[in-house]
Amino acid sequence: MVLGKVKSFTVSYDCLNDSNVPVFSSGDSVSGRVVIEVTGEIRVKSLKIHAKGFAKVRWTESRNAGSNTAYTQNFTEEVEYLNHKDILIGHERDDDNSEESLTTIHSGRHEYAFSFELPQTPLATSFEGKNGSVRYWVKAELHRPWLLPMKVKKEFTVFEHIDINTPSLLSPQAGTKEKTLCCWFCTSGPISLSAKIERKGYTLGESIQIFAEIENCSSRMVVPKAAIYQTQTFYAKGKMKEVKQLVANLRGESLSSGKTETWSGKMLKIPPVSPSILDCSIIRVEYSLMVYVDIPGAMNLLLNLPLVIGTIPLHPFGSRTSSVSSQCSMNMNWLSMALLERPEAPPSYAEIATEEQRQNSMAPPAARDDFERALEGPLFAYIQEFRFQPPPLYSEIDPNPDQVNGNEEGRPDSCPSR
Repeated sequence: MVLGKVKSFTVSYDCLNDSNVPVFSSGDSVSGRVVIEVTGEIRVKSLKIHAKGFAKVRWTESRNAGSNTAYTQNFTEEVEYLNHKDILIGHERDDDNSEESLTTIHSGRHEYAFSFELPQTPLATSFEGKNGSVRYWVKAELHRPWLLPMKVKKEFTVFEHIDINTPSLLSPQAGTKEKTLCCWFCTSGPISLSAKIERKGYTLGESIQIFAEIENCSSRMVVPKAAIYQTQTFYAKGKMKEVKQLVANLRGESLSSGKTETWSGKMLKIPPVSPSILDCSIIRVEYSLMVYVDIPGAMNLLLNLPLVIGTIPLHPFGSRTSSVSSQCSMNMNWLSMALLERPEAPPSYAEIATEEQRQNSMAPPAARDDFERALEGPLFAYIQEFRFQPPPLYSEIDPNPDQVNGNEEGRPDSCPSR
């Protein structure tokens, strides 16, 4: 008998939406199939799947142990969220090569269904950062006698929903700061900044309305600005590592001495980024809106307003009866706009994707029932970039930053020369 060959060996998911994006939440049922296409006949000992989900952090630091002595210390930590195994063909043990223990797969295409439940406990949202990640995947292994096992792995995305319709996330955020510039005995007038936003919680694709007033009583020309920053914090062995990334920004008009500028709802749009991760013990992803005044030759006047990026948008009329899926629905047109207008590419699982995958990932879903609309718009845009776009540029910062970033840091507090 001529032995057959395995032509293809893949894993696919039964997605709950026509966009063909495997996205799930805690408590959901994950189902799919292992597809084997063979030419001729093959004998199989077993076909197994292993579903895993975990958060993992890792970074290294150089230490000085004395004269001419240095070493590198590794910091690693891992939290497991999912560990499920199942046997689709055969038995647990693969050491029996007798004919009775083998299964024959005939020529053609064969599908083997699998299904498992995600834990009801809160899961960390899928994420890829510089020093850590949260990943979920299913791996299939095909065992045949006298041959090495064939293995294939496919990831799926998990969103831990954050409902912004809670009192703490609906509360307005505001602040006021003032700065007086001086140089020896020369004192300039103050620069004052007050800013307010309507709430703390927002969802992907929303625009934040910024209400601010900037008064320049100094002798210098200043520029009001605003920026959204993402802060990734990683924890391992009692230590922490922090990475800060610019997400979106805007610039106001230059303000000369004695002038005042008022922002009456200046809009700053949230691009496709990861939702906030607040419940993972080793990885946190947090956001803040920084409204600040860029002061030449001096430290910037900075006002920091905390943000939470959620997944369930604001109820327009306070309705609580709709499903989570319909609550998450947004305008599908936002998807193509977001992919074109993004200022920074969010993290991705894969650094390399074929052109065909990229083109297919940009195709909008066709059906529009409640559950499918849940993954449209900004959430869908984030998922696509998360899977296929290169990671963004990062900058490592001090855990207690005092200024904004880049060339705006570390300016001496001095008056202009007279």
